Amino acid sequence: MVFKRLLGAIGVGGPSVDTVLDGGAALPGGALTGRVLLRGGGSAVDIEHIGLELIARVEAEHAEGESEGSVVFEHFTVGGGFRLGEEEERALPFSVPLPWETPVTELHGQPLGIVLGVRTEVAVAGARDKGDLDPLAVRPLPVQEAVLEAFGGLGFGFRSADLEYGHIGGTGQRLPFYQEIELTPAPQYAHAMNELELTFLASPAGVEVVLEADKRGGPFSAGHDALTRFTVRHEDAPALDWRAEVDGWIRRMTEHHDAYGSHAAYGHDSHGMYGHDSHTAYGHDGAPGAGHRSGPGLGTAVAAGAAGLAVGVVGGMVAAEAVDEIGDFFEGEEEDEGEDEA
Repeated sequence: MVFKRLLGAIGVGGPSVDTVLDGGAALPGGALTGRVLLRGGGSAVDIEHIGLELIARVEAEHAEGESEGSVVFEHFTVGGGFRLGEEEERALPFSVPLPWETPVTELHGQPLGIVLGVRTEVAVAGARDKGDLDPLAVRPLPVQEAVLEAFGGLGFGFRSADLEYGHIGGTGQRLPFYQEIELTPAPQYAHAMNELELTFLASPAGVEVVLEADKRGGPFSAGHDALTRFTVRHEDAPALDWRAEVDGWIRRMTEHHDAYGSHAAYGHDSHGMYGHDSHTAYGHDGAPGAGHRSGPGLGTAVAAGAAGLAVGVVGGMVAAEAVDEIGDFFEGEEEDEGEDEA
């Protein structure tokens, strides 16, 4: 058994910790399961608290440009109140609920460039220390996958995905950031838009689908952003003709030039702890609503595969870029922790 982090802040010869997540990608709103592994040091200690933090790499737009940072978007207590003996090894199983708005990191097993992690915090005798970040993989809910496959079936391509700090007005968003999935337009819509950005905001009742199109200008008009949102229920995933449904959404956006709001910036809330209460009850009639969101995001470019948005890899380069970005993020977090401890 290899423990990733000696809890240096607790003292030389103190306990070490590692967190092992159960195999397979988790689902938004589902259970995240695994074990926290502890090994005692040179003497017995009282473990006061063991917590898990969910962390995301998020981009923020501000007056000076863009920046990246990590945001803790959920925290759980999974143990504590026991004595860990000298050199004792102990495994603490856990099962905690992921927020419904947890971003999707992969599609059909291919990474989208979204970076999420789980970090363990242990408190001993008033001193707190944190273990390494463990990567967290999240796959889409059935209704999210159905929508993505419909876009792919219509000819839209996957370009990138990222997390943007801020809120989308007029929605039930609860986390301090949202996921943008950027798509290249299908040939039949290429005359009307440069790109399309897609955001999912899930809840226990269903999913808000927020769409923003970078619309092309005409001979006598400038281009602008058109934004709308539609609501779908989880139980509709196997029931609807999703290609026809999504095609209807896009036609509404492209045919009604003045029906939707233009590009606007968001206010930024401070991050904290977020619960899992139900948002609002959803229908699936596709009624548009008002809202604002930030502009195009940056991410790892991924070519869309032939079968829907089953993500393809161009010459093996995209997957390598995604792995490099994830590795750089986790290494950077560890370096920052080392500087803090010093």
